[in-house]
Amino acid sequence: MDNNSFKRRALGKGLEELFNNEQINFTQIEEKILDSTSSDEIVELPIDELRPNPYQPRKVFDEVKLQELADSIKEHGVFQPIIVKRSSIKGYEIIAGERRVKACKIAGLDKIPAIVRDFTDQQMMEIALLENLQRENLNSIEEAMAYRSLLDAMQVTQEELANRLGKSRSHITNMLGLLNLPEEVKDLIIEDKISMSHARVLSKMGNKEEVIALANKIVEDNLNVRDIEEVSKGENIEKNHKIKTRTNSEYEYYENIMCEKLGTKVKISSNKINISFSNSSDLSRILELLKISE
Repeated sequence: MDNNSFKRRALGKGLEELFNNEQINFTQIEEKILDSTSSDEIVELPIDELRPNPYQPRKVFDEVKLQELADSIKEHGVFQPIIVKRSSIKGYEIIAGERRVKACKIAGLDKIPAIVRDFTDQQMMEIALLENLQRENLNSIEEAMAYRSLLDAMQVTQEELANRLGKSRSHITNMLGLLNLPEEVKDLIIEDKISMSHARVLSKMGNKEEVIALANKIVEDNLNVRDIEEVSKGENIEKNHKIKTRTNSEYEYYENIMCEKLGTKVKISSNKINISFSNSSDLSRILELLKISE
């Protein structure tokens, strides 16, 4: 059997074409693997022989959701087999389904149904990121670290990575900017004490001490995004300048969501939505995200 034939058999018929597409989708990859797997190829693997995907971007797992999944597994069993590859060292590495493995451990199981396939390191990394992005959101720092790992491993530009993952270029850039924040501020983001909208403004400030001080003030005084934007434009919070904390407008939540989606400033007032853009190219990008033909 030649190498190309082995690759097609290892990945599943047609799967390699999915990886060669301009955009890849975890659901399509998983479905392709499941569709190409016969029932006798699904094996029961000892859980203690499984190791996490080394490229798994998620570091924090929601314990409540894991317990809920464990309870479901106790009652109904594992609904869908995990996907693994043989480790070059020992046992198997989890390609997709780490939450299911953790939940099975909580449920007291010692085996789990699995499909064994072969993947390159780059494919393992892409699958781990896609599963978490498309199934259960990563926190902002985990997502940013995943993008950085992909850029380094794939040797592509931010624009190419954005196209590959179906994201806007500005979203990738904004996320990567979070990695420049002080560790203390990253921890606040991971703990969900500071929103992505707050973090994006903080990441554009240059003074580390001021960033940390403002981050703590956001938590203590429940500052909204407009408050910290004013500070980031030049006000020194160490001076006697006192920020008056405003009550969030009824539309601020939706403004932040649209801002994240479109990668630009959005203002909602007087029954109107104002979307900012820098040039015609940026406008075309926004229209494409909104699925509006020019």
